[in-house]
Amino acid sequence: MVSSITASELAREIPSGRTVALVGFGGMGQCDKILRAIGHSFKTTGTPNNLTVFHTAGQSDRSNGIEYIAEEGLISKVIGGHWGLAPKTSKLIEENKIECHCWPQGQLTHLLRAMANKLPGQISPIGLGTFVDPRVEGGKINDRTKEKDSLIKVISINEQEFLLYQSIPFDYVFIRGTSIDENGNITTEEEPLKLEILSAAQAAKAYGGKVIAQVKYLANKQSFHPKDVVVPGYLVDAYVLAENPETEHRQVPSTVYSPVFSGDVRTPAQSLAPIPLDIRKVIGRRAVQELTPSAVVNLGIGIPGDVIGPIANEEGLSKNLTLTLESGIVGGVPLGANEFGVARNADAILDHEYLFDYYHGAGVDLTFMGAAEVDRLGNVNVSKFGTRTVGCGGFIDITQAAKKVVFCMTFTGGGLKVSIGDGKMNILQEGRIKKFTKQVQQITFSGDYAANCSQNVMYVTERAVFELTKKGLMLTEIAPGIDLEKDILSQMDFLPIVAHDLKVMDSKIFTDQLMHGHEVVMA
Repeated sequence: MVSSITASELAREIPSGRTVALVGFGGMGQCDKILRAIGHSFKTTGTPNNLTVFHTAGQSDRSNGIEYIAEEGLISKVIGGHWGLAPKTSKLIEENKIECHCWPQGQLTHLLRAMANKLPGQISPIGLGTFVDPRVEGGKINDRTKEKDSLIKVISINEQEFLLYQSIPFDYVFIRGTSIDENGNITTEEEPLKLEILSAAQAAKAYGGKVIAQVKYLANKQSFHPKDVVVPGYLVDAYVLAENPETEHRQVPSTVYSPVFSGDVRTPAQSLAPIPLDIRKVIGRRAVQELTPSAVVNLGIGIPGDVIGPIANEEGLSKNLTLTLESGIVGGVPLGANEFGVARNADAILDHEYLFDYYHGAGVDLTFMGAAEVDRLGNVNVSKFGTRTVGCGGFIDITQAAKKVVFCMTFTGGGLKVSIGDGKMNILQEGRIKKFTKQVQQITFSGDYAANCSQNVMYVTERAVFELTKKGLMLTEIAPGIDLEKDILSQMDFLPIVAHDLKVMDSKIFTDQLMHGHEVVMA
């Protein structure tokens, strides 16, 4: 029978200097009770300390998850994909209090499977030409880390370059399920996502690590349907029971539990109110005009995750598409903001790492991604701004292999104000920050790599559309009501190529009524 352990007992058991792996996604799936206990133990006793923390996706919604252990001295090194919603952890990274290695999220999930097979690491072309390439930055985020050897290597197989992301043996991994039976079998019936809990457990076991599960319910042995078991009991060393789900085991940040997010209840499409016409919706509307029938689509966090799904739903596009989220969601209407990664009315909820197989191998027909900086070569930065550390998440994995990439962003940032109506876009106040810059601070998407691969890449803003060419960025469309010189060229730090047949964006984008999206998809 699997043993029970309290969170405080577990925290006292963990020796200092060990490697701990976490599983979660944004505000979902973290073992909050366990992590809170570890943080409390450190503050009161000074132990455990000097931990290396491994994780794939972001591990917080700004207040939970990894934030409970984001203390100087408790963590000495972090290897992960994203810290955009983890301000305390980001501060430790930015102030050089901890060593930080940022790797693509999909490569981290696949590294778990490589480790489960006791291989030296994960081999992939994903990341070539970006900041994780050791010839660029090697994924080393801050000055403290730059003093260390790279954990990523360039290798050659059959005269083709690949990156080797080396294995990181775990001493402990914390996984989360809904129920556990007396034999240790784990189910995920009330979780919004399955994530990579099976791969993480197997990776830990391959190196002699311990697997600790946080769950809500204890069930009799042999009471689960065998197909409902996500992690078999022989992989589980002990479990922590979350007796207060309100604070210890929330399903998503907004609720303790809703059957909608676990896929047990479907809501009528008409019950989802249309989103208001604003600058983000305008960008999303122009972006969805790139959709094609039966396309398999990925949505990234930010503008895409917040507006593309709702626009597709209200325009009647959803039935002709397959929307996916990197968390494992297929179909449905995605949630946005700090609940990115979850959807209403999902058709399928896959394991996190298996959807990345598709992203890496076949490549989605189209991915919509955010962008914070773009330079004349089409490079995109979404991972680091000044000293602020965000991380790449699944951005590199998805964009590098996608058949078509559409970046969605405002043209400027910091105080931008516009008016939208009568089929036009008017700039009332220009943003202080120019997003089209001579050189991005960090290369999260390599325009040079994409151009050499003849990848189809677009950059959609509220006032202009660009395409990537082998000679650099080309301006192809301008919004009605926008002045080319004043509103576009003077707000860029470089001069783009201007298409000889510069087009005007569809005026329907800028009106507060449906665009008849089914016509867009079937065009």
